[in-house]
Amino acid sequence: MFNVERIGSEVRKLKYSDTKCLGCGICAEVCPTTSLRLGPTVPIARGLIEMDLLSVNADSCVLCGLCSVACPFDALSLTIDGTPIKEMDNYPTWEVESEVNEEDCLYCGRCSIACPRDAILFERKLPERAELVRGEINIDDEKCIYCGFCADLCPPEAIKINNVPSSSVDFVNNSIEVDTSLCVYCGVCKRVCPQDAIIEICSTCMLQDQIEVPEITGTTIILEDECVNCSWCSEICPVDAVNVSKPFAGKLELAETEEAVCKGDSCHACQDVCPCNAVDIVDGKAETNLTFCNLCGACISACPQHIRELTRTSMKLTNINSESWNECLNKILDE
Repeated sequence: MFNVERIGSEVRKLKYSDTKCLGCGICAEVCPTTSLRLGPTVPIARGLIEMDLLSVNADSCVLCGLCSVACPFDALSLTIDGTPIKEMDNYPTWEVESEVNEEDCLYCGRCSIACPRDAILFERKLPERAELVRGEINIDDEKCIYCGFCADLCPPEAIKINNVPSSSVDFVNNSIEVDTSLCVYCGVCKRVCPQDAIIEICSTCMLQDQIEVPEITGTTIILEDECVNCSWCSEICPVDAVNVSKPFAGKLELAETEEAVCKGDSCHACQDVCPCNAVDIVDGKAETNLTFCNLCGACISACPQHIRELTRTSMKLTNINSESWNECLNKILDE
């Protein structure tokens, strides 16, 4: 993390967060003073060295804010007198979003599991099992020989046998307990008992109309500071409760030549740096699934063969009012 600050008629401060940085190099590409430099992204991604993905030359940086505006992932933030320029009406803004419609969400948790950035907070509350089943169970202590068949075979592990040695070597104090908060009255214990010591009655089916429909509640939140708009969550959601819009439209392809070919199996540099988990090694070649790729370009600079071609045809960066800024920001695109 670095901070660059200038104090004059106004206080300008550029703050960089390495935890949000993808190593895409967009900021360095648009910087008019070439003050930003991308580090060795592959060794950093592989944990071979510890350093920030991005460095700045504080002497040449003019704190114009282009890098802050150009970064779709909020890794760079320029503030003027304490206010981020991304909150000011006269600066460009990204029209991207990742959000969950709580009314449609089933709280299945698939999005949280799939997210490559751990950017989804997921929590659900299930009803107590005892609220969903009805029944009775009783074990006759006089008949029970404490063989343990019922406890070993109980599907929800609701039966517990306690064997406590006494002072006599010929006698053991035994007890058996049933946790009715776990018991589902399936009858396995009753059927397996060799002494017919268990009386079990399941009334769930008979009383099902009296048992309330279980209500499952929860919370699913996408953390904006961590999200990279890869769309794993929206693609995997079974009820289309997640909406993701990506910052760019375009394509990413391999452009192999006779001299330079993809060495996916032995290299996989692109796969290691991809923040979207969008690269697979198929038949020895690196293939990018554009469904999950956000076209950040981190894999481009990482490729040692220089055979990955990224074409961005449009971006969702709006309110660019300056011609000079428009010229710099259009470097992100491939006309």
